[in-house]
Amino acid sequence: MSQLDPTPKAIPLGKSGILVSPIAWGMWRFAGVGVAEGRVLIEAAFDAGVTLFDTADIYGFDGAGGFGDAEVLLGRIFADSPGLRERMILSTKGGILPPLPYDSSPTYLAKALDASLKRLGVEQVDLYQIHRPDILTHPHEAARALEDMVTAGKVRAVGVSNYTPAQAQALASFLTIPLVSHQPEFSPLHLEPLENGLFDQAMERDMAVLAWSPLGGGRLGVPADARSAAVAAALDRKAAETGASRAATAYSWIMAHPVRAIPIVGTQNPARIAELAQAFAITWTRQDWYDVLVAARGEALP
Repeated sequence: MSQLDPTPKAIPLGKSGILVSPIAWGMWRFAGVGVAEGRVLIEAAFDAGVTLFDTADIYGFDGAGGFGDAEVLLGRIFADSPGLRERMILSTKGGILPPLPYDSSPTYLAKALDASLKRLGVEQVDLYQIHRPDILTHPHEAARALEDMVTAGKVRAVGVSNYTPAQAQALASFLTIPLVSHQPEFSPLHLEPLENGLFDQAMERDMAVLAWSPLGGGRLGVPADARSAAVAAALDRKAAETGASRAATAYSWIMAHPVRAIPIVGTQNPARIAELAQAFAITWTRQDWYDVLVAARGEALP
């Protein structure tokens, strides 16, 4: 059986004209440390081949406070290390304002972006995504907000996070600029984007897919049920063959799909960050890849 093509070293971020690493590093838990410790994590990601860094204004929020803390920390690191910003492709998100669930109105998104830029200490981000769909905002209004960001030069490209394919299609129909990315949850334990048409839409429209929680919220690391254990075992068989960690093998499995999904690695451990580079060297036969899928589904393919 022939092997699938290995993942390239850099891939397009949809139709943005921006090239990014096939793996991203996420800042969901990037808070509560000092500038020096944060810089170590960022440098570890650079050393592992990461160029795409993903954050959001809500990262750092603990249910009571901390809104914006991840962006603030990153901004402090930028201020302490001039030139660091230019080494990365920077993505952030907005549209969630606790305790208000979601707001994608043009007025709010404009304020949210400006607040993010201020916290980060930058004049522009490379990618801005609406974090979750706001049911009470007409897609035409959300589209206007995104276009205004690009026109103002504050954002290079725009995308969506946690949108259904239909919601993304509705938004895109009102845009005169490309909607370049989807950011759904995806892992061998969460297959919805593979089954609900999101991957198909992304390939049809040439959108990048940024996969959050690629290790199933930690369930692949410490399986707690039969399904997770079966998937972990299938990944371990491939890991043993390649000498890679289970985590890196899971990232590689995600990357092997032709949509070229970009796993967002959330670990805050420098040694674990270093492991992700192993994923670039793994190739999959169709049999091996489908073995993981069968384990994930818990039943044979039709």
